[in-house]
Amino acid sequence: MNNIKNALMTMIILLSITNADAAIVNKSPEKINNEEIISKSPNKLNFSDKKLNVVFTNYFLLKDELVSTNGPSAAAKAKLLVAALTNVKMKELSNEVHTVWMKVMKNVTADSKAIAGTSDIKTQRIHFTSLSKKMYDLMKVAKFESPVYYQFCPMANDGKGAHWLSKEKAIKNPYYGSKMLKCGEVVETIK
Repeated sequence: MNNIKNALMTMIILLSITNADAAIVNKSPEKINNEEIISKSPNKLNFSDKKLNVVFTNYFLLKDELVSTNGPSAAAKAKLLVAALTNVKMKELSNEVHTVWMKVMKNVTADSKAIAGTSDIKTQRIHFTSLSKKMYDLMKVAKFESPVYYQFCPMANDGKGAHWLSKEKAIKNPYYGSKMLKCGEVVETIK
């Protein structure tokens, strides 16, 4: 009975994540506890594969901080993403998701740690380019209920272009923030 209670409590906590407390900025991912990441905001995606919900939610929170050009807060969100990645129980994933997870986990974790390790927005955005490619691969196989938009800016990444995932159809460019907020387009809707 206690295991069920604990599992339900953990799911409630994980589903309510939207913003990190500023105190998280200087903590290592291993020291972040669930009470520190609870938020009141109702902006959540409803994934039917709940095991990855917290990973995707934290990716979107990180993306939003890059849109805001807030390096310290982006670092805090990246720490939450690292913690979420660390807490994924691979054996609970479906075979298809597990296969992709094994291919992307190392790179996603490395990019998240690199973003968490700096407040330099330019460096964070470089790693976000790679992170977004791998998160797209994972998002494609994970089952979820809300649409996610795969977006592209041709000017990002020194003119090579770069993608990102968004839960909003409206373009909010994480690579340029307010400088070119609406630069980009939706190239795919993932349902």
